[in-house]
Amino acid sequence: MEDKFFNTTIYNEESRLAAQNLVADYLVYQEGMEVLESQMLEQVLDLRTAFNPEAYGTEEVLRAIESDKRTVEDFGALLSPAALPFLEQIAQAAQKERQKYFGNNVHFFTPLYLANYCENYCVYCGFNCHNQIHRARLNAEQMEREMQVISATGMQEVLLLTGESRKMSSVEYIGEACRLARKYFKVVGLEIYPVNSDEYAYLHSCGADYVTVFQETYNPEKYGQLHLAGHKRCFPYRFYAQERALRGGMRGVGLAALLGLDDFRRDALAVGVHAMLLQKRYPHAEIALSCPRLRPIINNERITPLDVGERQLLQIVCAYRLFLPYASITVSSRECARVRDNLMSICANKISAGVSTGIGGHGGSGLGDEQFEIDDGRSLEEIFVAMKGRGLQPVMADYIFV
Repeated sequence: MEDKFFNTTIYNEESRLAAQNLVADYLVYQEGMEVLESQMLEQVLDLRTAFNPEAYGTEEVLRAIESDKRTVEDFGALLSPAALPFLEQIAQAAQKERQKYFGNNVHFFTPLYLANYCENYCVYCGFNCHNQIHRARLNAEQMEREMQVISATGMQEVLLLTGESRKMSSVEYIGEACRLARKYFKVVGLEIYPVNSDEYAYLHSCGADYVTVFQETYNPEKYGQLHLAGHKRCFPYRFYAQERALRGGMRGVGLAALLGLDDFRRDALAVGVHAMLLQKRYPHAEIALSCPRLRPIINNERITPLDVGERQLLQIVCAYRLFLPYASITVSSRECARVRDNLMSICANKISAGVSTGIGGHGGSGLGDEQFEIDDGRSLEEIFVAMKGRGLQPVMADYIFV
């Protein structure tokens, strides 16, 4: 790999020298956290730091578009500023890959927020422990009511979410939610605080199929600046959450960076490399990517999207599709209907519908405040019709639990 694009030799030497003089608490595991014997984190960080988006030109971009099997260097070219003038060609190539692996299918799911209690201080998140919001947690009866309402719409996949509080949303509490969800849905996903392999195994035994964890940013120093307290402050423990989930028996994992927290091109490259390495180590795993942009949150007017425009978002999602054509790609309700529908037609294949990010939002009780503002509040029926209108085939579930 040419130093023009990835000067890993220089970076490795600098990082070794820096490590001798630096002990950052956000890199230190906390009590009870499982430590894996793995070098995956170092591999991802080496490539992220060595990646120079400005080093690419037209020749590298065109080669990446035309390649049949794209390398990390090709992926970097597709994410570079030099690729933006070729966005139409990139989108056409991504659409061909989408058709090859997913046909016209669009997979539907909806999130169900169980609780919004949190013990972390993440400055950009609506659930953070210092944000003055209305906190709530669903009990078993309320959970089941929410699930009944969702199921009645025809939805067959649900994503269960909590704030990151073991005290208020214990592993046992989440397990109970998984068992209830199994009564109503064919596919059950989790987006919760990271746990150890044996705890993921327990949740899988309760009915969970897959786990999604956002790294937020793959820049360790920026991560430390944004995550000021709580278990989430430990950068490497969060990084290895997907690997622990797969070791715990989950059939699939999802990952993402929150685009706009740091250099979005470097973070997008890190997401892709992380996913690639997971797939190589766990060939049986179903790998999924998300592409959320930073959204405003309640009681914090300083949190606004940064430098990721719609063209840059399309570039990132198309680059994901071309580099990892087999991966499922979800587009969040953070995006408006027009953007989501366009991305589904070009390169993404999974969409949320009938979304509420509040606690008790599906049943109309409105028990607790939202995590962030959504921009696409359409119902399942409305998005179903929109997808059909684009010649796409809605799919309610692609897996049956037995």
